Amino acid sequence: MSESPDPTPARNPWTWRVIVLAAVVVVAVVVWLVVRDGGGDGATAASPSPTATATATQDASASPDPSASPTTTGAAGCAETDDGTPEGADTHEVVDVDGDGEADTAWLTGGADRRFGITTASGATFSVAVDSASPQRASAVVNVVAAGDDTAPVALVDTGREVLLFSAADCDLAATQNLAGAPYTFDKGFTGQGTGVGCTEEDGTLRLAGLNATSADGSTFTVTRTFVDLDDGALNAANGDEATVADDAGPDDPEVVTAQETTCGELVVGEDGPVEPES
Repeated sequence: MSESPDPTPARNPWTWRVIVLAAVVVVAVVVWLVVRDGGGDGATAASPSPTATATATQDASASPDPSASPTTTGAAGCAETDDGTPEGADTHEVVDVDGDGEADTAWLTGGADRRFGITTASGATFSVAVDSASPQRASAVVNVVAAGDDTAPVALVDTGREVLLFSAADCDLAATQNLAGAPYTFDKGFTGQGTGVGCTEEDGTLRLAGLNATSADGSTFTVTRTFVDLDDGALNAANGDEATVADDAGPDDPEVVTAQETTCGELVVGEDGPVEPES
């Protein structure tokens, strides 16, 4: 007797694989939809909108970080003062004395109470009396010279008989002192100690020096140079090394001519600085 056939035919194994794969796809789609709508604790935060980004940038600009570096650079210069250049004074643009990168102005007044002063581009004015018995009109130059381990601005005020030396550092004018505590001055042939002032460049820096041109008969000259050693700020000065820079030189020799002038670098008194107004 033959057996009856099984009413439920066997399924193909590939059919089960297709069913399982379809179920996995359905589950994955459902999870993706939930995450997209913000569901799920592990959802990644959405990027801010353009409006939100712009607002955050504006807020940061309105309240800068106090620890951030300033946007401006360079010194601010001397603090502004109430007074300025006196009316009637002769003025001349000079080097930057307060380190703000701007040229400053030197000036001279005339008369019994004549003064030399500097007015900076930042609006500060400081001055000193020109105390000299010389009847000649004073003139001045301002330059930056070697001083201590650095440099400092100085003013040379030529009265005809002598040259007064002033420190122009730290927003002030002060007479540079010699070793005895008296004002350091240069002779212009009046006392026989010297005939002029100059500045010699060494390694890119100007060194202040006293000059002396001497002659037995006026036909040939010997010129000596004595460096002036200044301390920081050029408030104190002492004589430094002395050297002969010209010998048997004629009266028109450049060394002889310069030794009878007041100069500093390329600046010449009477040309590159203020001159006392005529009374």
